[in-house]
Amino acid sequence: MRKILVVGAGQSGLQLALGLLAEDYDVTLVDPREPEEVRAGRVMSAQCLFGPALRRERRHGLDFWGDRAPDITGVGVRVAADGGTAPEVDWVGHLDEPARSVDQRLKLAVWAELFAQGGGRVLRHRVTPDDLVSLRADHDLVVIAAGRGELAGLFPRDERRSPFTAPQRVLSLAYVTGADPHPHGPVMGRTAVPGAGELLTLPTLSVSGVCQSLMVEAVPGGPLDHPLPRGATSEEVLDALLGVLRRHAPWEHERFTHARLADPLAALHGAHTPVVREPVALLTDGTPVLGMADSVVNNDPVTAQGANMASLSADVYRRAIVDHGTRPFDERFMRAAFAAYWRHARQVTAWSRVMLTGPHHVWELYRLADRHQPTADRFANAFGDPAGLIDWFLHPERATAYVDDVRRSASATSSHVPIS
Repeated sequence: MRKILVVGAGQSGLQLALGLLAEDYDVTLVDPREPEEVRAGRVMSAQCLFGPALRRERRHGLDFWGDRAPDITGVGVRVAADGGTAPEVDWVGHLDEPARSVDQRLKLAVWAELFAQGGGRVLRHRVTPDDLVSLRADHDLVVIAAGRGELAGLFPRDERRSPFTAPQRVLSLAYVTGADPHPHGPVMGRTAVPGAGELLTLPTLSVSGVCQSLMVEAVPGGPLDHPLPRGATSEEVLDALLGVLRRHAPWEHERFTHARLADPLAALHGAHTPVVREPVALLTDGTPVLGMADSVVNNDPVTAQGANMASLSADVYRRAIVDHGTRPFDERFMRAAFAAYWRHARQVTAWSRVMLTGPHHVWELYRLADRHQPTADRFANAFGDPAGLIDWFLHPERATAYVDDVRRSASATSSHVPIS
């Protein structure tokens, strides 16, 4: 029986460990936290899984929240007008399959318990780069799924694919109760403030029940960036979020006037630099280890793809490991496994870059979607399958051609579709 070591118990690490356990591999998972610590700890992120990722969880028996987590049926986009009390653009794209958001504290705690109950081995301690040498000797393959922590630094930065050298957004997140529903129903709401950042809201199942997730992605130093003291409390984070809504999106502030924290640790504040790293790291003794998900492709959450790409990474790596049979897990295997993942991940990396920089054609497409429902729906469903964005959204020339094509079609059918 082949022995696999997975370092990190997030969405990707746990999903891979559980998947390999079901394939009769001897799997060891390294994570210092007990499931109850995770469940009772601080919120880790906002996340929304779309159709393909949810199908993977159902297929592998990992969906324990389908009857409790609220269905998210669309993606709502608003563009704030300069100094206005109402958005300049306001539309909803309808999802072909419902999405769902489940607090990772809830999900990861349950999955960790399931792994241990299924016979998986668990090492409850932090792993340093030096520890990996001895652990690698006892396993056929080591996979690092440790997110943005110390171990991610083992993987060299890919300069060609990493244009950013500093955080592009300052992130503030809170899970709250007492907020009014989105006026367009159970949607992932996105308000863009041109040049300043974005506001995101969505219904979420948290450890205390159904609530609303509220996140601000602020351009550093911009009007949405509310400075907070080091070690700010959850209440201070929420107060800052509500202040941003009051000043820059009053229509959203009305929804959250009576918001209160869903639990005492339901808020988060911080920033990170988007980066792509080489997928293979060499330990001090020269043996290779394989990186996955955020450890090697770490995008800004502006496209809500983090958990979806972690799910995809786990699925791609599981299939690569199983298909490899009894052959050595050498560097060639590792690079091939990552290449299979990168074919999908590169689309999200490109999309994130476009959303962070906000080129002119994006606003043109937003205005088009305000009058053309098929465009709104196409954008919404790209969250489940971003591959098609390259044909119409990512490049200015293709976006212009798409807008012109819609305009011609509208003219041919005597419909008026204003673009600007």
